[in-house]
Amino acid sequence: MHEVSLVHSLFDQADLAIVPHPRMAVRQLKVRIGELAGVDGELFRTAFDGCRAERGYDAATLEITSEPATWTCRRCASTVERGEVLRCGSCDGEITLSAGAALFLDRVELEVLDV
Repeated sequence: MHEVSLVHSLFDQADLAIVPHPRMAVRQLKVRIGELAGVDGELFRTAFDGCRAERGYDAATLEITSEPATWTCRRCASTVERGEVLRCGSCDGEITLSAGAALFLDRVELEVLDV
């Protein structure tokens, strides 16, 4: 299950993000998983729950948002719907995948431990 290694990479990114804030604790991590990213959201959540204590994120929660796959025409920038051919219906330009193929850490929410 490659989701475990992805969760460890997520924690590595969160570790880097909180370096300037040593007196704060991570309370929530918000991630966006693309439809074509090859990541199963439920397996990712299970891996998160299984790894968070060992990485020092015992109290952290995970919020997952799904991102649909979208394609955009290189020539006219039109959005092309799923299921259409790999050419733009408006200008016959080449289309490329523009969203929905990646896993992103969108937000790290922190709590001040002592003020």
